[in-house]
Amino acid sequence: MLIQHHVDGSGFFRRSWAEYKVGFNRLGGNYWIGNDLLSQLTLNYRTKLRIDLQLRNLSWYYAEYSSFVVLSEATNYRMVATGYSGNIGDAFSHQSYQNTMMFTTYDLDNDMYPNGRWGDRGNCAILTGGGFWYNYCGGCSINGVGNHFYWHQPSAGTNHLLKTSRMWLTC
Repeated sequence: MLIQHHVDGSGFFRRSWAEYKVGFNRLGGNYWIGNDLLSQLTLNYRTKLRIDLQLRNLSWYYAEYSSFVVLSEATNYRMVATGYSGNIGDAFSHQSYQNTMMFTTYDLDNDMYPNGRWGDRGNCAILTGGGFWYNYCGGCSINGVGNHFYWHQPSAGTNHLLKTSRMWLTC
């Protein structure tokens, strides 16, 4: 089941908490399933996550997680992902990145980013241009805009700029 599709690095994912809660889409492109439904699916079924990434050089990579859970809104949709495999490095579940983080949007800041840097009020969703499970704005930003639409490859110490990202949920 497709839960996220970001086709162009545009500002389409610059959305409010309420919009991420129920989901949104654009015909033929960008899509977010909604955090409420995502939480219900991952809490009621044993789920895996696959993230497909197309770099700006048009090559494809993937990251898979053998367990993926998004908790309820009462926890600000805290996410837990474990069991990485793939060919681009684990930028999502590594403890220093997004794993166990709460969801952040421009209007509800739940990340660990310090306040007052670069005029962004200490909010990773404002800095990157899209809501996500941010820590210190590192790891990956697959709902971001422009150069903030990236996947960090820990072993290479580099951010791969993205053209397209997709998140898939499987049982």
